[in-house]
Amino acid sequence: KSHKELLIPYKPCRAKTNVMFLKTHKTASSTILNIMFRFAERYNLTVALPADQLVHLGYPKTFLAHFVEEFEAIGQNYNIMCNHLRFNPSEVKKVMAANTFYFSILRNPIRLLESSYVYYKDNVPAFRISKDVNEFLASPMKYYHLADYKKNMYARNIMWFDFGYDNNAEDNKKYIQAVLKEIEQNFHLILISDYFDESMILLKHTLCWDLDDVIYFKLNSRSQDTVQTLTPESEGRIKVWCSLDWKLYLHFNQSFWRRIEESIGLKELEKEVNRLRTRQKELMETCLSDQEAVGKDDIKNKAFLPFQSGDANILGYNLKQDLDNMTRRTCQKMVMPELQYTSYLYTVQHPHKKRKILPLPWTSFQEK
Repeated sequence: KSHKELLIPYKPCRAKTNVMFLKTHKTASSTILNIMFRFAERYNLTVALPADQLVHLGYPKTFLAHFVEEFEAIGQNYNIMCNHLRFNPSEVKKVMAANTFYFSILRNPIRLLESSYVYYKDNVPAFRISKDVNEFLASPMKYYHLADYKKNMYARNIMWFDFGYDNNAEDNKKYIQAVLKEIEQNFHLILISDYFDESMILLKHTLCWDLDDVIYFKLNSRSQDTVQTLTPESEGRIKVWCSLDWKLYLHFNQSFWRRIEESIGLKELEKEVNRLRTRQKELMETCLSDQEAVGKDDIKNKAFLPFQSGDANILGYNLKQDLDNMTRRTCQKMVMPELQYTSYLYTVQHPHKKRKILPLPWTSFQEK
């Protein structure tokens, strides 16, 4: 076997360290944000963090460079950008170096809309006044008012909106082709969250990262009992109601698999996915007292309680008590929720600035 391995042309590559991730909503993007933050810390990279007390980069406003903390002083010397923003290529380019790698992630709009519905139930006017997701989908226009579009973007074509486009635009073939082409020009890679592990392997290959750079614990997911069951009619209606997102997803799901076949091959992919899952299991056994995610009421250390929203019960983790210092630090970073991690990095990178005040523990202001 060793002799054979020598015959494979060895292609050394250097890890890409200038990376922009467009964090889309309800697409497993919080898990990727955690991967990006840990990578930044591991290689001592600068992150383009939200200015002042914001925990996102101006979202849902269209992104502007000054939404980044100390942009005037730091200029283009940020390596990583991954907090929520509404994409605006010309402004992002002011912040990121010319050789930056751009990627994002999409999710099947059927799963996405149901997730959005539960998570944003209290914030989105269109969701708030409907009884459940199936009632909403039976006649969305009854609940969805264009006047509220800035609050209602989670209710329709949210991915289209996050990429910077009009989520209420008419579904017109020429328009859609133009947008898809533009996204392909702006982004080097689009991942698919329905195939998350496969996505991580493709990301690792494309960025020339190590397996440990893409290892993760699933973050910001919710308990099964808060998932609403969509009727087959509702599933069909989502494809029409969110037709821009549906076409976006179909297009990039295709190019995703094409990319895998061209670069890794399905056989090698399966091997690497198994390695990822084995390593993940090892880490869970090392770090976690429960071996799995637990509901919000069972999280013992409230500093690791994820933000709770809508009717979702957002899961978190309990770490083992007796870890040595280095292991404990590694494990803490793996389970640290998005807002806490953002705030922590902000304090590290901008020690002279006023710390971001996070409403901790979340539950106190969530209780109505």
